[in-house]
Amino acid sequence: MRNEQVPSAFSLDKVRKLAYSTPQYGYMTAVLPSPATASTRPTLRTALWKVAEAVATPVLPADYLDLIAPLRSGADLRGRVISVVPETLDAASVTIKPGRGWRGHVPGQYIRIGVDVDGVRNWRAYSVTSRADARDGLISITVKAIPGGKVSNHVVRALRPGTLIHLDQATGDFTMTQPAPARALFVTAGSGVTPVMGMLRNHLDELNDAVVVHSAPAEADVIFAGELRELHQSGRVRLVERHTDVDGIVTPESLDELVPDWRFRQTWACGPTAMLDAFEAAWADAGIADRLHTERFRPVVVAEGEGGTVTFLGQGTVVEADGATPILDAGEEAGVLMPSGCRMGICFGCVLPLREGAVRDLRNGELTVATPGDGVRIQTCVSAAAGACEIDL
Repeated sequence: MRNEQVPSAFSLDKVRKLAYSTPQYGYMTAVLPSPATASTRPTLRTALWKVAEAVATPVLPADYLDLIAPLRSGADLRGRVISVVPETLDAASVTIKPGRGWRGHVPGQYIRIGVDVDGVRNWRAYSVTSRADARDGLISITVKAIPGGKVSNHVVRALRPGTLIHLDQATGDFTMTQPAPARALFVTAGSGVTPVMGMLRNHLDELNDAVVVHSAPAEADVIFAGELRELHQSGRVRLVERHTDVDGIVTPESLDELVPDWRFRQTWACGPTAMLDAFEAAWADAGIADRLHTERFRPVVVAEGEGGTVTFLGQGTVVEADGATPILDAGEEAGVLMPSGCRMGICFGCVLPLREGAVRDLRNGELTVATPGDGVRIQTCVSAAAGACEIDL
């Protein structure tokens, strides 16, 4: 579309105050800023867009575009769920069509997904398990539901095809070395197999000698069991499958029997913290720490309570709030200008980033926690402090 200059008869100085009425709220006005000089006068398209923004506030035109074309270029990165396929009774692979802003991934990396559960957006990180060169552009993650895990249980048991989720770009350095090693060892436990499966699906043709030692409580708990066993039967990898309920956990000492040449292999390990700590010590003692690559899924524990200090970072305001007062109300009472469309019947206008800390949903008592970089957003009108917390405002 060709850009056109605003005609003098349509000067923004003459339409700075736009009056309009709505059936519910009556006569309202929206004030637009006037241009600094004639040389900076906006195009007609820009002017009309700003008028639309003023009329639509607090919901902007971009918000309506998100409803129509959520995966478009320029939008916040999202993905549409294509399928949710069970892997075990408590694990599932989720296939996602990412938006046009998706920049791809390196096998072994992870992405963070933002999932709305009971009106609260929660972010969690999961390994990408799909091929990096899929022709259809789809990606997949594999999630194991953990006891008490709000997001993992929602993804495995409640997420449905067609759902839109938020995405971050792939990151992480738990990836295959280049060139691939002559001999490779992968030691995984539980859901720790997910980044390794991402590497196997993409790099297997480059690996001439690969051993996979994978452990799970029982045979039925082995994620990707069929695919791993098929790779073993075809001779493409040597699979050592351990069931810890019977065989016990894998230790550096047990590797001497399972993979006698482990000291001469480049090794990738992912699993419980105790297992990885033991491996790192053993590799260091053997003087080969540079041959071990680890990925840790570490839960973060946040101290929680009833009420606490709420810090509004951008304004430098600290408020003491009890466990029954919404953060929206606590902020307003302290003179903080809180964004909100709640009183106009517009939901989610009060959503703000929770940078760090814990809040409790006043509707159901559920706890939401965040650490810096998680990208957690909360509804301040229904969230109360559950300990010290910091809000990006």
